Amino acid sequence: MKKLIYSVMLLLAATALAIAGLEMFTSYSGSKSINQDAPVQTTKSIIIKASPKRIFSIMSRIDQWPQWHTDVESTKLNRAFQPGSTFDWKSGGLNIRSTLHTVVPNSKIGWSGKAFGAFAIHNWTFIERSGYTEVHVEESMEGWLVNLMRRKFQAGLEQSLDRWLLNLKKQSEKQ
Repeated sequence: MKKLIYSVMLLLAATALAIAGLEMFTSYSGSKSINQDAPVQTTKSIIIKASPKRIFSIMSRIDQWPQWHTDVESTKLNRAFQPGSTFDWKSGGLNIRSTLHTVVPNSKIGWSGKAFGAFAIHNWTFIERSGYTEVHVEESMEGWLVNLMRRKFQAGLEQSLDRWLLNLKKQSEKQ
């Protein structure tokens, strides 16, 4: 029995070391474009009856995301809303550290972020269309955990972006 317990403990320790190594020695290249070679990617769009200025204002107030976007549990913008600034947030049980790479007032917002076993690049574009705004979002995800669970991450990303767009629409169209 002791041999079995020691074997299980050794296996758990080896697994923990392997995961720690993957986390420490995996590097990702931040980019303003999504990674077209990433194992998980999606693009979504929605039409919102609000100006790009209003939508940009809502999206740029990162500290207020949890008030209107049900997938975000907490947020903290660490500096002014500008390229190079970081923000910490929690979504889907994951703690994420992201860095803004694109801020074009009333037009574009983009960031990349790292969480356990994953790295993502998000890009949002707001295009005015005769009193409406077309919101386009694209995201890529990569990493050792994403590779292991590609189908689950792909389905989760698609559902998450659908909810995010619907929540953004609801918040933006409030009078």
